[in-house]
Amino acid sequence: MKTLPLRIDGRAWDEPRDTTIEPSYQKFAEGSALITVGSTKVLCAASVEEQVPPFLRGQGRGWVTAEYNMLPRSTNTRISRDRGSGSGRSQEIQRLIGRSLRSVIDMDALGERTINIDCDVIQADGGTRTAAITGSYVALYQAIKNLIDEGLLCTSPLNVPVAAISVGLIGGDLLLDLCYEEDSRAAVDFNVVMTDKDEFIELQATAEGDPFSRAIADRLIELAKTGIGYLLEVQRDTIRSL
Repeated sequence: MKTLPLRIDGRAWDEPRDTTIEPSYQKFAEGSALITVGSTKVLCAASVEEQVPPFLRGQGRGWVTAEYNMLPRSTNTRISRDRGSGSGRSQEIQRLIGRSLRSVIDMDALGERTINIDCDVIQADGGTRTAAITGSYVALYQAIKNLIDEGLLCTSPLNVPVAAISVGLIGGDLLLDLCYEEDSRAAVDFNVVMTDKDEFIELQATAEGDPFSRAIADRLIELAKTGIGYLLEVQRDTIRSL
């Protein structure tokens, strides 16, 4: 299988986009982070409530949930503002974000409280859902740290870090961390959510045309692991500054 010499933004086939995470981006949120992945920007905020949904009351367990939204001019043309429960796509993505974060936290240790994660896409150039997961972990970490600093938690209920990235297949070539132009013409689009223990939380793979083989899936997963390693390091550097 050949590889592309250079991509539309000048990267190599196995090179992730430059990523930065700016913590404490919002003054009043218990935790917040602005993540920038290439031209994609997502603002992630964590809010703590000293209560849980009705189905968890009295069990001594916590809850983490997420909401995801794209701002009207985050894309080339204006998107109508969500005024209800959100589009089907937004609901699917926010469920993914919630699942990813709940998988790395001990709900019993969190106690009977809820952490709401709000992800707002400021600028979209592909990979908004994966950027939201990676940035939300930092916002969640900061919210947990604040609970510990305030004496509301003795130890952190977070078990492991989590990050996510996209990989794809275009014209027979494997590509890491797709921008929008690449994602829109990919024959295979694959989103991978992993911990720093090389454990998978979610694999979302879609063939846009012909089916793809197990061998291709394995190679895409291995490529994603290298990109997630980079993102986990960005997270660690950001968290050290808190």
